[in-house]
Amino acid sequence: MSKVTPYNSSESKKKQVSEMFDNIANSYDFLNHSLSLGMDNVWRKIAIKKLTNNPKIILDIATGTGDFAVSAAKYTDAKITGIDISQGMLNVGIEK
Repeated sequence: MSKVTPYNSSESKKKQVSEMFDNIANSYDFLNHSLSLGMDNVWRKIAIKKLTNNPKIILDIATGTGDFAVSAAKYTDAKITGIDISQGMLNVGIEK
């Protein structure tokens, strides 16, 4: 039985994932909202309501286009930092 490798073995997995998200960055939000039938907005609001003790700092790891960070900024006074492997996704988030 042969092993199926979803990544090109000549490139690093990190580079391939980053490039994949760079390539879909401009349509990611539309696809996310459409495919989840808008539930992504509900999940985000639930997650933000679960924040306890009025955090002063929020680190959003894998922020993507920054939807969680932008929403959290509306409902908290926290300093929010978003990081992501994809510069393309971050660029979309910066525009928000």
